[in-house]
Amino acid sequence: MASVPAFLCALSVIVALVSDSFVALAAFSQSMDSDFTFTLPAGRKECFYQTMKRDASLEIEYQVLDGAGLDVDFYISSPSGQLLFSDYRKSDGVHTVETEDGDYMFCFDNTFSTVSEKLIFFELILDNMDQDEEPDDWKEYVHGTDMLDMKLEDIMDTINGVKSRLGKSVQIQTLLRAFEARDRNLQESNFDRVNFWSTLNLVVMVLVSGLQVFLLRSLFDDKRKVRT
Repeated sequence: MASVPAFLCALSVIVALVSDSFVALAAFSQSMDSDFTFTLPAGRKECFYQTMKRDASLEIEYQVLDGAGLDVDFYISSPSGQLLFSDYRKSDGVHTVETEDGDYMFCFDNTFSTVSEKLIFFELILDNMDQDEEPDDWKEYVHGTDMLDMKLEDIMDTINGVKSRLGKSVQIQTLLRAFEARDRNLQESNFDRVNFWSTLNLVVMVLVSGLQVFLLRSLFDDKRKVRT
């Protein structure tokens, strides 16, 4: 009978650890990454803003998915207005900034093109963004961890590792989809171009053939009047 209270005590500790682990997992699953796809009209410039904290990291990766030339101008400015990076007429790029407190501005410029609009994909990866709550506060509400072989810290390390790998997998899949979309748009553009020039060449060949037949017939056509 003495084993029953010990079993119930151990069961309660396990339930508490599991429940706290799920709570911690929900907190760590809040992703700080985001991606966006938009259409940039010809002769226009679009700017975006991202609020950052000191000693954090901002990484931005962009790709031009569709549009003549597959190129765009891009630049990043600090909260003080200083130009950090600039790209001219590029189809893709990756930039990382060690940030300070304030709003960072990054712009896509298509003013050099007066006809073609551009389809642009970009992804923001934010690192070292401190949460409002202290990450170690949950330890105050957990008791009896010494009764288990695996401590809660080991569980949290495992959860963080899984979360990091899942986030990297999502990022890679997003980039692969962007590459696939750009390649598909390029192939469809080439397909339309080949069809247009093939049709044009076919029409020219038919006209030339008709003209040749007409000229040959005119050579053998006797227009002299026959006297009776």
